[in-house]
Amino acid sequence: QVQLVESGGELVQAGGSLRLSCAASGRTFSDYLMGWFRQAPGKEREFVAAITESGGSTYYAASVKGRFTISRDNAKNTVYLQMNSLKSEDTAIFYCGARTNDSTSWAWGRGTQVTVSS
Repeated sequence: QVQLVESGGELVQAGGSLRLSCAASGRTFSDYLMGWFRQAPGKEREFVAAITESGGSTYYAASVKGRFTISRDNAKNTVYLQMNSLKSEDTAIFYCGARTNDSTSWAWGRGTQVTVSS
């Protein structure tokens, strides 16, 4: 099983930027589709962005498209989420997820808190 550790979350003003990182260990990183999800207080966890195993394709939720960029470095076993033009509604715990092609379930990290003040 892959282990995931997120970092980079903090308090930031609206309009600011943050870069989240997720370090993976335990399995071959390049075997995994990687994703970022978030959960705001009182809401369900929602999809934010995903990137394929080679990094060749990326996918975004409509709410973040054009503001967030997902990337990965397979040599460093790390996936990133660059977040620009942050809004108060981006406030959430952000989770890194990993999934192989032959699985329907995600492995999760513990999350990192992002708070955007208006």
